Amino acid sequence: MKYIVEFLLIIVLVLPSLSYADNIAEGKSLTFDRKKGNCLACHMIDDGELAGNNGPPLLAMKARFPDREVLFQQIWDPTESNPYSFMPPFGKHGALTRTEINKIMDYLYTL
Repeated sequence: MKYIVEFLLIIVLVLPSLSYADNIAEGKSLTFDRKKGNCLACHMIDDGELAGNNGPPLLAMKARFPDREVLFQQIWDPTESNPYSFMPPFGKHGALTRTEINKIMDYLYTL
């Protein structure tokens, strides 16, 4: 019985972290994907190649966006807070789903 409890405890503690690591990897892939996020078209990212310089560099994202909802809305529809934004409204126009944006945010928060 003791071993079953220990096994279940390990599963409960380890599986969420594996899922989060998968989200980060998928988020990075979406961020760099030219058919999805394509963030490198406008932003410099530490390990990205051929980065654009129209948008601000994507670094220290947790410090810059401590409220995840603010960052989510910036990706979903930046024209809400700035009607003159050059950033496309990825969510509003259906280029990215809510789940994909959340995975991108998980990755961005590692920067």
